Amino acid sequence: MEWVEISGRTLEEAKELALEQLGVAEADAELIVLSEPKVGLFGRTRGEARVRARVQPVGPRPKRQRRPRKATGGSNGKNRSGERRKPSSGGQENGARTEGAEVSPAAASTRRRSSRSGGSAETRTRSRENGRASGEQGRQDKEAEMAEGVSLEEQAEAAKEFMEGLLDAYGYDASVETRVLDEDTVEVAADGNELGLLVGPRGATLAALQDVLRTVVQHRFPTRTDRIVVDVAGYRQRRVAALQRFTKQIADEVLESQTQRALEPMSPADRKVVHDTVNEIEGLSTRSEGEDSARHVVIAPGD
Repeated sequence: MEWVEISGRTLEEAKELALEQLGVAEADAELIVLSEPKVGLFGRTRGEARVRARVQPVGPRPKRQRRPRKATGGSNGKNRSGERRKPSSGGQENGARTEGAEVSPAAASTRRRSSRSGGSAETRTRSRENGRASGEQGRQDKEAEMAEGVSLEEQAEAAKEFMEGLLDAYGYDASVETRVLDEDTVEVAADGNELGLLVGPRGATLAALQDVLRTVVQHRFPTRTDRIVVDVAGYRQRRVAALQRFTKQIADEVLESQTQRALEPMSPADRKVVHDTVNEIEGLSTRSEGEDSARHVVIAPGD
């Protein structure tokens, strides 16, 4: 997947928005910090945080190490029959020739054949290793080429097939449609009656369903997965509209009292709606605080 650049009021917010757009956890993404806000006079923050992110590519398979061959033959100078080898004539070991002795043509020919045989074995081993490395590189290049050819529509179709199978398994009578939201995001929406079980309290089941759907698509297209958004019975659209109304109400109170307000903990998607809504109102700013499930948005007066 190509790199994306995301900006935020704080570094944590920029990272969070980047992971939300990619649709993966931080462990599955590569993040590069391009810039961070600077603290000016009186503690006021100037500038914004910018990060560059992408889905972490799949690494090559590790090579298996060859097990060393066991040495053959006898030990302690003994041959296979158990008898001790006799030294060669002239008291010289390993067939060493005495000074001035001539080597017979037959012996010279044998040595040349032995040298050529050893060199050929080494060459063949090196050739096999180079062939495996070349084949592995070719496989990776082919996967990368296939990933580039995977379209957003194909990923949407895979997500739609899984959603239809899930609804059928639970006995729901519902239809599934897909809609491309932008060049890196597709929405899979199920519409029907009595689908509240798939939404859950405050959309908790819907969020889990979205994670499962993203995992299925990522398993099918491991080298490229864009952002998958799931909606059931129009819940997400109603949730966004209600959250925007609530955020504007709190923003008016902050502007009037000039006192910051901390909202309740929200999911990354809901926090993004709050940030986007407040960013359109002059005289207000937002920041995210807290960790994990306690992470929430603070709306404060000021630029």
